[in-house]
Amino acid sequence: MTGQSVGLAAAVEDFAVYLAAERGFSPHTVRAYRSDLAGLLAFAEGRGVAESSALTLDLLRDWLWVGNQAGLARATIARRAASVRGFTAWLARAGASPADPAVRLRSPKPGRTLPRVINRAQMQDLLGQLEHRAAGGEPNALRDLAIVELLYASGLRVSELVGLDTGDVDLHRLTVRVTGKGSKERVVPFGVPAQSAILAYLGRGRPALASADLPAGRPAPEVTALFLGTVGRRLGVRAVYRLVATLLADVPGNGPAGPHALRHTAATHLLDGGADLRAVQELLGHASLGTTQIYTHVSAERLKQSYLTAHPRA
Repeated sequence: MTGQSVGLAAAVEDFAVYLAAERGFSPHTVRAYRSDLAGLLAFAEGRGVAESSALTLDLLRDWLWVGNQAGLARATIARRAASVRGFTAWLARAGASPADPAVRLRSPKPGRTLPRVINRAQMQDLLGQLEHRAAGGEPNALRDLAIVELLYASGLRVSELVGLDTGDVDLHRLTVRVTGKGSKERVVPFGVPAQSAILAYLGRGRPALASADLPAGRPAPEVTALFLGTVGRRLGVRAVYRLVATLLADVPGNGPAGPHALRHTAATHLLDGGADLRAVQELLGHASLGTTQIYTHVSAERLKQSYLTAHPRA
């Protein structure tokens, strides 16, 4: 930044570089900021505002109000407000704006809904289905069982799972080294069932996927990636999402039926079993204990439902 007013489009690009290089934000988070700020740029352009010094509190409020009137969810409005507050604070520090126009910008607090959690019997049934498929030794089936066992055992984010390399897994100590949000590393334990599934996948599934015939012109397989797709490349987030969503399609419950449901389930089952809240926070890689506390509400709600179902005087 130059210490003077700059074009908003260029400022957003510089801000994205700052988030990635200096704040260590993940590519996914940087894309989310870009998306929000692209909406602001389009709105500002419609108001004839193209320079960083011309941003005002009224313009920012109008932008959020238009989104609200368009029916955007409270969580989306709150996220947009957070994005623009970070952007304008950075502009002010860099001298590209005479003051921070978003200091007094307020937004609705995002409504907190209880996450989707699969009960223990349902989880055992899902794992049983995957074990049955993997019994025949088909490479994709062996991989899918290892993926779900590891997601449930360790509470990993799907982005953390697909980013794993073979060297990140210690099958003797039953731990996996994970690079989470903000490029922070943590070591997470897993259990014997996940160990068995990973061993079977590494022994019979992954070698077959790594040696699969590649289409002409496709690059060679990634030899370090733990989980491979059908053409020997690192498995992507969407593939894991499809796998878990298909598994959960017939399982009753509210909320998204993706890999994050297994993370929610792992955390809730740990707390139900007596695990310490701070231990669960460390396992999940949450920066704030408040983020982890949502699972205490889940456990309390499950207890309430069990009480209403089972107690004769409920």
